[in-house]
Amino acid sequence: MNAQVEVVAVAARTPVGLTAESSAASVRAGICRYTEYPFIDPRGEPVVVAADRMLEPGLEGRDRLVPMAESVLEEIEAKIDHKVLYAGRLSPLLALPETRPGFSEEDAAWVAGALSARLRAKTSSAHIELAGRGHAGAIRAVEQAARECSESRDNLFLVVGVDSYHHADTFTWLEGDRRFAQPGIRSGFTPGEGAGCLTLMSAGLRRRLRLPQLAVVRGARTAQERLLRDSDTGSFGVGMTQAVQGAVAGLDLPRESVDVLYTDINGERYRSEEWGFVALRAPSVWKSPGYKAPSDCWGDVGAAFGALGDVLAVRAFVRGYARGPRALVMAGSDSGLRGAMLLQAPQVS
Repeated sequence: MNAQVEVVAVAARTPVGLTAESSAASVRAGICRYTEYPFIDPRGEPVVVAADRMLEPGLEGRDRLVPMAESVLEEIEAKIDHKVLYAGRLSPLLALPETRPGFSEEDAAWVAGALSARLRAKTSSAHIELAGRGHAGAIRAVEQAARECSESRDNLFLVVGVDSYHHADTFTWLEGDRRFAQPGIRSGFTPGEGAGCLTLMSAGLRRRLRLPQLAVVRGARTAQERLLRDSDTGSFGVGMTQAVQGAVAGLDLPRESVDVLYTDINGERYRSEEWGFVALRAPSVWKSPGYKAPSDCWGDVGAAFGALGDVLAVRAFVRGYARGPRALVMAGSDSGLRGAMLLQAPQVS
């Protein structure tokens, strides 16, 4: 990555907070916002999920995504002057769920269209690009932003990731595949929802606009895992290792090893075993094999995680409680897309 890419603002909407600040503080405090949801499991009991407390349970699927995504855009608008945000070359990059029961390609186009219409009301030049899908989708969007910055494109990038599993068809699908955390299912996850937004730009543009430097993107890389969850062997961590090694390629290892890892590990055995292989394949990357998995607080947030993991790292830098100056965010989509993004505290030269 030739040009230095920097984070100048972040936003979040999660089951544990309505802003980046409140969401990060809640995760740091270990607050868990699991609740019963009006969908009956095979035992005749309501299922347990992590849900946005401001949204009506009657809303499903794509109708939940738009208000959460609009909320993070409003938060960014409150943090960056409109003349700065909308006067220049704005590049909105969107990460959405992969196709699944309860979320179709038509739903993805509908969400992208609704958010494009909102931005066009602010500036006629903005057009949302669907840059990634699934858990690692937002990291692919950051990878694209970094590539465009290296080509001397002085754009302001809005990377938005949003997802919600809360749809009857999605719940039924998860139950059928024994992935929904319920009694009798040993390797399931708690469905969650949320949205996150990162505002990125080149270091030169940030200085000209006199915006705060919250973090430096040292690397962002995606790769493809070939052994998916339905494989006979499970994953050996090849794709994720490639993504991690690409993200940290600019570090002087082991001297500049990663201080903290934020991961979308959610309780599923497949993902936990994958991480074990990654830790063994790249031991010099980490100061410790420990990690932070915020799904314990807000559930599995799907395509929102790539952005929300970065929000947690940035807020730790800003508030001064980070374990060290380097944080890695790691995520894997069901389709096999693997992503890793390395953030560095701004005070490090």
